[in-house]
Amino acid sequence: MIEFCPKCKNIMLPKGGMLKCTVCGYEMELKEENTTYEFKEKIEHKQPEVTVIEQVDTLPTTRVECPKCGHMEASWWLQQTRCADEPETRFYKCKKCGHTWREYD
Repeated sequence: MIEFCPKCKNIMLPKGGMLKCTVCGYEMELKEENTTYEFKEKIEHKQPEVTVIEQVDTLPTTRVECPKCGHMEASWWLQQTRCADEPETRFYKCKKCGHTWREYD
């Protein structure tokens, strides 16, 4: 037998001869002394939703030689990797083989 709170409609659990709402604290007497209450929890395993996004390369490109394959085109970006008073680090990613390397100023 499951009882629900008349105030907030959440489940009421037995505690010390009374039924107590776990959310609002409302209490009421047990209807029958010999009634057994059993609490079971059903856990549903949901599969996460996976969104597939086509990767679009929006980084700027430049003519620089890849140290791995020798290709002459790479994407580049700047990132602050040291103290704020130091210049940014320039990263390159080869458009052909995907090799990434950095250049310091």
